[in-house]
Order: sequence, then C-alpha cells, then structure tokens
Amino acid sequence: MTSDIDRRLKEHNSGRTKSTKGYRPWELVYKESYPDIASARKREKYLKSGYGKQWLKQKY
Repeated sequence: MTSDIDRRLKEHNSGRTKSTKGYRPWELVYKESYPDIASARKREKYLKSGYGKQWLKQKY
C-alpha cells in the first residue's frame, strides 16, 4: 500500500525492502485506488489471503 507506486516499486527492485529483496525483479501487474487508508488496507489484506491470491491468478 502506497501513495507513490513508482517510488515503491523502485524500493522493491533496488533491494531496500528486506521482505521482497530475494524475489527481484518486481513487475507491477495490478493496481487499485481507494479513497481512504482503511479501505485500502482491507483490500490489501484480502489480496494477500489465499482467496485473494486465487482471485488474482484467475483474473491474470
């Protein structure tokens, strides 16, 4: 979750994020916009769940 997606992707690809460092390079395949942090966080949690990952695989 970020307000500056280009900066965040650069952080992941430069290895500045420990949890994603070993899986580089990252490529953006999907993004959504939300009006507030609470609804964005809720959606992010869903997409990282088993059902959310399954939904993404079916869609893309």
